[in-house]
Amino acid sequence: MIQYFAQPAASKANPIFSVLIPTWNNREFLQLCVASIRKNSTLPLQIVLHLNDGSDGSLAWAKAEGLDFSHSPANVGICYACNAAYSLARAEYIVYMNDDMYACPGWDTALYAAIQAYGKDDFYFSGTMIEREASGYGCVSAPHDFGGEVANFREADLLQALPNLAIPDWQGATYPPSVMHRRMWNLIGGFSIEFSPGMYSDPDISMKLWHAGCRNYRGIGQSLVYHFGSKSIGRIKHNRGKNQFLRKWGISPSLLYNHYLLLYNHDRDATYRGLLTEPKQNLAFKIDLAVSKLKAWFA
Repeated sequence: MIQYFAQPAASKANPIFSVLIPTWNNREFLQLCVASIRKNSTLPLQIVLHLNDGSDGSLAWAKAEGLDFSHSPANVGICYACNAAYSLARAEYIVYMNDDMYACPGWDTALYAAIQAYGKDDFYFSGTMIEREASGYGCVSAPHDFGGEVANFREADLLQALPNLAIPDWQGATYPPSVMHRRMWNLIGGFSIEFSPGMYSDPDISMKLWHAGCRNYRGIGQSLVYHFGSKSIGRIKHNRGKNQFLRKWGISPSLLYNHYLLLYNHDRDATYRGLLTEPKQNLAFKIDLAVSKLKAWFA
């Protein structure tokens, strides 16, 4: 049974963003994440948590902080969590953020500037993660190691280095922190619960938006968050998400990234190019599609 706890809306400014943060007994990182949003955001926003379990003290802390949140006694995963938190969201724009992220100064204004510049609501934008290890792709700012735990996080060093950590805007937004208009959220039905506990729900969101007509997938290089790393994924013992994506869409997530979103394309050039078009029916696409169909058959 999911319960909902909301503060009186009349006592708050109308938010531009509702920031949805699912969490699962990850109190220290959650506290740092919320503190960074409160300290480093400029725009009026609403923080909405979903607390899975919460027996580590995070439930009591959320109540004491007067946050809006939903709560389930057991872990229901990211998909149910985000959908539950969304029911408390009041803003026009819905941000999904992980609890192991530190929001850097300017993260919100850079996102909102891109939204205003586009001028329509059929978009999916992402902020940019600062990560400790190099990925080889242009959608993260890396390698920049400012600590892997709350106890050794070098916040002052991160903030001092921040002007040099921004990257060019990149193509293929799909990762959190991500933002969409609530009309698009309602149109696609939020997170798909068949991906519970949540693995590969990110590319599923992108695919649903694609079929709903979205063609603007833009990563904002100046909207920065420090990403400590996936602190909850290691507790997931069975990951059926990749096979679920194959069965649902008939293609692999990598085909979506490579040929639709151009996020991990073959030349690794992630520079933002504007609105996307249908994938090119070239040899590489046909080979990857055939491989996807074969994998989907056995998924």
